[in-house]
Amino acid sequence: MRVVIVNKSDARGGAAVVSRRLMAALRANGVDASMLVVEKLTDDPSVHLAAPSWRSRIPFLRERLDIYLRNGRDRADLFKVDTAVTGLPLSGHPLVRDADVVCLGWVNQGMLSLREIGRIAACKPLVWIMHDLWCATGICHHPGYCDRFLSDCGPCPLLHGHPRPDDLSRRVQDRKRALYASSRITFVAVSHWLAGRCRESSLMRAADVRVIGNPFPLPSALPPRDDSGDQINMLMAAARLDDPVKGLPVLAEALHLLGASHPSLVSRMRLTAVGDIRDTAVLDDCPVPVELPGAVPQERMPGFYAGAQLLLSPSHFETLPGTLVEAQVYGALPVAFDSGGQRDIVEDGVTGVLADPARGERPRLYADAIVRAAGMLGNAGLRQSMRRSVEERFAADGIARRYIDLFDELTQARRRP
Repeated sequence: MRVVIVNKSDARGGAAVVSRRLMAALRANGVDASMLVVEKLTDDPSVHLAAPSWRSRIPFLRERLDIYLRNGRDRADLFKVDTAVTGLPLSGHPLVRDADVVCLGWVNQGMLSLREIGRIAACKPLVWIMHDLWCATGICHHPGYCDRFLSDCGPCPLLHGHPRPDDLSRRVQDRKRALYASSRITFVAVSHWLAGRCRESSLMRAADVRVIGNPFPLPSALPPRDDSGDQINMLMAAARLDDPVKGLPVLAEALHLLGASHPSLVSRMRLTAVGDIRDTAVLDDCPVPVELPGAVPQERMPGFYAGAQLLLSPSHFETLPGTLVEAQVYGALPVAFDSGGQRDIVEDGVTGVLADPARGERPRLYADAIVRAAGMLGNAGLRQSMRRSVEERFAADGIARRYIDLFDELTQARRRP
């Protein structure tokens, strides 16, 4: 079986990392899998460039300019939305043309237009792996607390200065509705939470939505851990720590609350925050020592996980946060809000701690969750439980077999008259 996974990049961003992991897992199970990207950052011979860089820049710039002219010329939110009105002609690419199944991952920012996706779906079994909510909304990837996508998008709060009900978000939503009605597309949500939100949307209530988690290649050897002392090392990791979705201010306030209510516990804590950050002011006067190593290569992350007792993830919304899975493998207990796909990873009180995501009380509730997690650290069987949970839910081989079963189902259905 020949499968091509189409994704913007092979290494930049969470969707790129898990897409390449899926390709490797499929190849290990006998599938002739490859990737088609517009940004190749690895030397993997199974990853192919969709077009020269100058060619892929043209639809990217056209789409950004169109959004910029329609969002009140607001650069701050320019990359929070995508329209897929233009893209590369990949339906004629040899890898797509020769594939038995085409998988779409994150294909925005001018890589594929909705029209071109329709052309691919007309001639190939098409699986669209959703890493966020863009397929279910008009133009945004993370609607946050906006629920317009449940009925009709528009006026979109991300299109500043254009409050018309028939704005760009409504028009793109209508184009998606037409695409879904005329094309046979199988959507795969990477978490049950994401699948539920998609099925609630006006666009995808009748869509074929499956749930398959992201693959995680389990390491054969783990870095050594030293948990002999009473110090509690805490880790937060994100591509951009100060992305508003990641909740760094919530964590900072939670630590201040703990400093007042549990001073003896806080005196044993230290925090390492891995990732890019532009403004560190939110961590000023933090009651625990803070280390900011910046962004680090993926291959260095196991050392950070192995050096931590707690993995802190105060995000407001997450589709399926891979840092929680990786933390469990390497022995760090996740502490997260129950506000997305976290429940697919964490069994509260067994393989991590999930905090109530109530708005307005998040810092206090997260502080309480950290206290609960600290109390679990003496459990001798904790790390074995976390490792076993990952093996059962996210082992790369098991995820690959689920996709192969889906591909077999779709190719057989395509052959039927």
